[in-house]
Amino acid sequence: MFQPSTGSSSGTNELNYQNDFSQFQKLIKHLNNLKLIKSKIEQIAQVSFNSVLLNLYRDGKDSVSWHSDDEPELGENPIIASVSFGATRRFSLRHKHLKNHKIDIDLASGSFLLMQGETQHFWQHQIAKTAKEIQPRINLTFRIIH
Repeated sequence: MFQPSTGSSSGTNELNYQNDFSQFQKLIKHLNNLKLIKSKIEQIAQVSFNSVLLNLYRDGKDSVSWHSDDEPELGENPIIASVSFGATRRFSLRHKHLKNHKIDIDLASGSFLLMQGETQHFWQHQIAKTAKEIQPRINLTFRIIH
């Protein structure tokens, strides 16, 4: 854990950090794993990502509702690369105009999902709530922010 301490041995008011080296080593290990995952994803997607979002789904009550990743900062045709770890969750896509066009994909641990091209123009996606008892899941979503 990094803990700020007030003052310094030099008598200035700069902020110093005392740390537990084992916690720092764990952080470095996780960052290295993240870099490795990013590298593999970029090889598959043939693009270089500059952003990653980590979502923790603690159980079946955690969800994300219908949406498109169509924010202006993602560009005209966003490329979204997603990797899941932990419990399997159902990822659903539905067409924005033809609501009966729906695709469900069960994303198991280690699953990779790539959305690109005009996907965000015509489709919405979600991870719905479920009453089933589900273990935690982490999802890493790589993006390009312009």
